[in-house]
Amino acid sequence: MAQVNNVTPLFNDLGKIEDEHVACQDCSLYRLCLPLGLHNNDLIKLDKIINRTASYKRGQPLFSDQDTFKSLFVVRSGSFKTTISMSNGRDQVTGFYFPGEFIGLDAIHHDFYQSTAKALESSAVCELPYDSLQEIGNEMPQLQLQLLTRLSKELSGDKSLMLLLGKKTSDEKLATYLLSLSKRFKDRGFSATEFQLSMSRGDIANHLGLAVETVSRILSRFQERGLIIIAGKTITLREMDKLQKLCG
Repeated sequence: MAQVNNVTPLFNDLGKIEDEHVACQDCSLYRLCLPLGLHNNDLIKLDKIINRTASYKRGQPLFSDQDTFKSLFVVRSGSFKTTISMSNGRDQVTGFYFPGEFIGLDAIHHDFYQSTAKALESSAVCELPYDSLQEIGNEMPQLQLQLLTRLSKELSGDKSLMLLLGKKTSDEKLATYLLSLSKRFKDRGFSATEFQLSMSRGDIANHLGLAVETVSRILSRFQERGLIIIAGKTITLREMDKLQKLCG
């Protein structure tokens, strides 16, 4: 959803918007964020409520669990993590979000955000005010269906994480996690075999319920076996079939 300069709308004899440049159509994430089949006038209405001005530095919060829920966010560039504060004072990493993915869907049912979201690197988002989204959603059933689909995917992801944390060995957890990242990057048009790990090993360990030392040890073992190559924050998956077998 790359930002572009405002363009004055053109009107036909009936006073309807006929031709106006829609910023979302220029974005490489368009097919991931928005439902197919929206008419141009619908896209224009949706485009007008989206705020694309916000950018975030590494570690800067997008929202916290003390903030009132007002908007959904779509990652435009960079990446974010979400955490919840446990009763023992520790933070639990609940998810990582990459370009084209929605953040804040779990807050729709509540008055407050259910987690704290922070940028893992220099990042940008598209903000969708929820009240405005509801108003135009009444006229666009495809848009409502898209949000339901996103909610369904998030629920499915939560169930998969529960299985991952409860039933798999440490090696299976990490192999599954790497392959899930691979699929998410592939879906976004990026390389499925070489990508940046913007999150720290500590965040990965926290998310998977492992010790940091365990994650480092397994990554080293995977590299020694020729399954992966790690160079700084870049990881290359060399043996996808063998990693899939490791997933159990």
